Amino acid sequence: MKLENYINGSFQEAAGGEYAAVLNPANGETLCEVRLSGREDVDRAVEAAKKAQKQWALVPAPKRADYLYEIGRLMKERKEHLSQVLTKEMGKVIEEARGEVQEGIDMAYYMAGEGRRLFGETVPSELQDKFAMSVRAPIGVVGLITPWNFPVAIATWKSFPAIVAGNTFIWKPATETPMMAYEMAKIFEEAGLPAGVANIVFGSGSDVGTAMIEHPDVRVISFTGSTETGRHVAELGGRHLKKVSLEMGGKNAVIVMDDADLSLAVEGILWSAFGTAGQRCTACSRVIVHKDVKPELEQRLLEAMKDLTIGDGLDESVKVGPVINKKALEKIDGYVKIGREEGARLLAGGNILDGAELADGCYYQPTLFTDVKWDSRIAQEEIFGPVISLIEVGSLDEAIEVNNSVTYGLSSSIFTQDVNRVFRAQRDLDTGIVYVNAGTTGAEIHLPFGGTKGTGNGHRDSGVAALDVFTEWKSIYVDYSGKLQRAQIDTD
Repeated sequence: MKLENYINGSFQEAAGGEYAAVLNPANGETLCEVRLSGREDVDRAVEAAKKAQKQWALVPAPKRADYLYEIGRLMKERKEHLSQVLTKEMGKVIEEARGEVQEGIDMAYYMAGEGRRLFGETVPSELQDKFAMSVRAPIGVVGLITPWNFPVAIATWKSFPAIVAGNTFIWKPATETPMMAYEMAKIFEEAGLPAGVANIVFGSGSDVGTAMIEHPDVRVISFTGSTETGRHVAELGGRHLKKVSLEMGGKNAVIVMDDADLSLAVEGILWSAFGTAGQRCTACSRVIVHKDVKPELEQRLLEAMKDLTIGDGLDESVKVGPVINKKALEKIDGYVKIGREEGARLLAGGNILDGAELADGCYYQPTLFTDVKWDSRIAQEEIFGPVISLIEVGSLDEAIEVNNSVTYGLSSSIFTQDVNRVFRAQRDLDTGIVYVNAGTTGAEIHLPFGGTKGTGNGHRDSGVAALDVFTEWKSIYVDYSGKLQRAQIDTD
């Protein structure tokens, strides 16, 4: 099967360009081929989106929301099929794939509800016989650039608020995981979404992504990916005066205090660190543990890690699937070597798996380091794989300082039974998301998602805050006095 672009309500061949193979990371099998499009294809998609947006913006928001209700219904109807496709192309275990698809379903229904809640404000005017209010207005054509690790959930975080707010969009999915975009295009079509509202252009970031950012009719760029690439997107977007929303990397930590429920902490750490094989921007990469419980926590983690089953995510018994590709394997293994060179003590894992059953897949052993220095590279840089670094501290103040020492600020967690520690932590941890007695993953769609420092640039995905990315505020004044009244002019 060859995947072609979805433009103006139909699948269309690209103007040129080669095809790239889409591989199943669990076994190396070719699933399909995807077109590598170029600037001409982006131009066609933007033209279609720009034309459609003029009429789409005139559709009442509750009617726009009806399309999202139908999209959500179709996603729910096809949940298992979508989940199977997701696991095949991305590798995450089927349980997680079902959860990701459910997140997209939830986002469809949630954002559909916003069709009746695109609230503005009415405020008193300082002048007599004058009415003042603010409303949300659509921006126009928006560009969405999404990553391979959550190929449908993150796309819904961006596209659904854009739709309900009256925008049209161009979506560039990751070339590693285009099949979910293809499935969503079929759903958009079946739901009756007007031609040109949703457009999908496959291709590389350097070709398709750059063309989107540089196109004068694309008003907003919403990007999720690495901090390095996000910095480039911001620089290029700034030169073209784009509104740019960035959600980037993380170096997330679980803090385990001396009064923590260690059984619960171990569960939270393993799920956060090894779910999605550590390939989440919210994955737990550091465990900051109080010295009094560090030895016991180490032993409990080691025992629990023995029960982690590794393999093809379509197997219901598997807990840890493959990483996305060979390049990712090499990067993870390189960081494990760095950790050893830095003097960290390797307790478990640390190897690429190449047994007979796994030889053609991209598997890395769940890995645990201890005695890691807080300022070492494996404690500061994003690895994006199943690797945990244990860092010892002696107090809550030190734990918070270590947590905040990295250049990222996405997610953090604390396990403690002390309510005073809880409130200090939620105030002082410098991250966009804070969990108490839970791991670093598990964000819910009705709250803002994003972070501080090197993780983002102040915008948020998900929740009502996502509407701020895809709308402009418009202030409106109606003077019914029948005469010219000049605000802020002293008439005394």
